Amino acid sequence: MNTRTLLVLLGGITALMVVMGIGRFAFTPILPLMIDHLLFSAAGAGYLAASNNLGYLIGALVLTLIQVRSRSMLLLAGLVVSIATTWGMGELHSLPAWLVIRFLSGVASAVVFVIVSSIVLDRISARQAGIFYGGVGAGILLTGIAVPLLARNGDWSDVWKGLGVVSLLLGLTAWFSLRERRTTLKKAVSTPQGYNPAAVRRVLLWLMIAYGLEGLGYIVTGTYLVAFAKTVSSIPNIASLSWVLVGLAAAPSCFGWSMLASRWGKKWTLTFSMLLQSAGIAIPVLLPSTTGVVAGALLFGVTFMGITTLSVSYAKELYPQNNRKIIGLLTSLFGLGQMIGPVIAGLLIAGNGSYLTALIGAACIVFIGAVSLPLGIGRSDHRNEALR
Repeated sequence: MNTRTLLVLLGGITALMVVMGIGRFAFTPILPLMIDHLLFSAAGAGYLAASNNLGYLIGALVLTLIQVRSRSMLLLAGLVVSIATTWGMGELHSLPAWLVIRFLSGVASAVVFVIVSSIVLDRISARQAGIFYGGVGAGILLTGIAVPLLARNGDWSDVWKGLGVVSLLLGLTAWFSLRERRTTLKKAVSTPQGYNPAAVRRVLLWLMIAYGLEGLGYIVTGTYLVAFAKTVSSIPNIASLSWVLVGLAAAPSCFGWSMLASRWGKKWTLTFSMLLQSAGIAIPVLLPSTTGVVAGALLFGVTFMGITTLSVSYAKELYPQNNRKIIGLLTSLFGLGQMIGPVIAGLLIAGNGSYLTALIGAACIVFIGAVSLPLGIGRSDHRNEALR
């Protein structure tokens, strides 16, 4: 791996840490602190998560429709908005303001995710993509460690501001690592020969369906795991510990799933990872204990970014010459699922005072997404790796 590749990977990893690990997912470990201060209910948390996911959906949709003149400038704008909104969550103190902030944070997350994926995947190998997407897990691990440390010396608002400072430092690293790449020519790519266009479209359709269902199901655990952990365990800091476990499992997982896909093919690897995640979502509520929380956190962490890595790589191989729009389209379906999930889950939790229905429902949705892949795609065309 040469110096340029290392620099691109560093920039991509730190960018994902800013907009995904912190900008999107720091809300999960901070959520119990905010609820403890009676700032909003479980339903309010669902609305905030849905606002963030609506922004994510709109950001991804816009990138599929517009002509991008400068990926570097879009990257800079997305990083700035993400950093500002992380800080802003601690600066403002009302639900309407937070709804706006979380929406803007979601837009920034989608813009940076799609743009950085486009920039980095143009310059690295398929196996190195697993290292790149591990940046989300690294960011989650960072928030799991940083939130309790920051909370010792301040309240929930100080935690948000502290993470804003961390985001600024990481964002500067991302920008200076990637900004000069704007003048670098993209790798030459061509559509692989022998592809059956109808088969490619069928694979993409079922991939989008499965990925949309993944967004709908996984986000329920992604939003409520830490809050749920506090209700079933008396271990001190179990909430933060559960999120640290998610990050520890997620950080190396993308590389492992990429390696496995090279042996099994992406279709079957995706199916297996989603089945595993479905079990991980259900286990904590079927076994409401510290053991269940730990098992669920590890299974959730080891699968959720691996599924994203495999899905995005799969789509890029199907349409290698138009990867930004294809990644944007796939991310839009994922964002649509994410927008709906927290609202329904929040209302279910607030209505019956239990996480059981919401989490079992989420597990069932991910299970349906998993089995839809092999059933929908059908028999593989073994002449083409991207169709496996």
